[in-house]
Amino acid sequence: MLPPFCMAKERNRQEIIRQCTRFVGGHYPVSPQQMLAELAAFTPPETRSDHYGAGELMASFEAEVAQLLGKETAVFMPSGTMAQQIALRIHANRSGNKTVAFHPTCHLEMHEQHAYRELHQLSGVLVGNPDYLMTLDDLKAVKVPIGTLLIELPQREIGGMLPSWEELTELVDYARGQGMAVHLDGARLWECQPFYKRPYAEICTLFDSVYVSFYKTLNGITGAMLLGERSLIDEAKVWQRRHGGNLIRMYPFVLSAKMGLEQHLPNMQAYYDKTVEIAAAISQIEGIELKPTVPHCNRLFVYFRRDSQRLNDAVLDIASETKTLLFHGTWPSLIPAYAMTELWFGNAALDLSTEEIADLFTELMRRSAELNFV
Repeated sequence: MLPPFCMAKERNRQEIIRQCTRFVGGHYPVSPQQMLAELAAFTPPETRSDHYGAGELMASFEAEVAQLLGKETAVFMPSGTMAQQIALRIHANRSGNKTVAFHPTCHLEMHEQHAYRELHQLSGVLVGNPDYLMTLDDLKAVKVPIGTLLIELPQREIGGMLPSWEELTELVDYARGQGMAVHLDGARLWECQPFYKRPYAEICTLFDSVYVSFYKTLNGITGAMLLGERSLIDEAKVWQRRHGGNLIRMYPFVLSAKMGLEQHLPNMQAYYDKTVEIAAAISQIEGIELKPTVPHCNRLFVYFRRDSQRLNDAVLDIASETKTLLFHGTWPSLIPAYAMTELWFGNAALDLSTEEIADLFTELMRRSAELNFV
């Protein structure tokens, strides 16, 4: 439990953020009441609830996303953690090889308490440097037989970086040549299209199975989808039941996912273009560094040559005075004397000029300079 003075400070921070009306990062915040009201307006009156994954609402949405991503069929699931473990388990069962290769920053390795190992007895092999993209040479250097290769697009934990199309296809071609299944962690796949300038279906054609999220980027309540050929998805539905993920009703999640696709997918190019503009502007400010220097998608890491706590205090001061939240906070980075944050850009940034955003970051650096490292 936080000590009283920390609790009071946190309450003050939350109150300042609640009063903000303008936001640099992400989408405009939506309260539960707003979300439910939007869903009610979005939902045709004749819509009927799903029932244990069956019904027209679920079937039509799964077919819509499968067509968009160029896959035979799909199944909606309550979480990506569930969807990916199921996909990897099926690939392992089919090949007889339980070894899965992925980048050291893979979500399965960092954020799921090694559920792939504890629940499904899969063996993970970390491939490449945690600070850089996986390369073909990294994959060739693995000395144990691999059953499945997992590739994340974009890689959130290294600033939303993406391999070039040539690098990606080389990885996939090599993996297939070695008899591996290839799975896409596409939690934020929606952010990739402006970089590759190819239809989502063409990107997903490279993969045997694809997972996408509907709350990341698209602002849905929750929910994920696993896509692939029909026999794989039929097996996945059995595993979904075993995982307790075949809920009696999921229509609020499905409707919010469908609404998120309609609201945000047409704007992904605009979000990306705004990100590139902002990155170019704030990279000119002394003491700020970016990773990557030119964004690959609508997210990136920002490094400040400042003390983290001083930066966080300055963010709240600016928010209190201007009702504009730059970001939620920073943390110390592995680079000496630098703090960092992750920024991703959605509909909120489109209502602010890039010049004003750059001015706000300049003011942030000025206010936080008192404890600057030398």
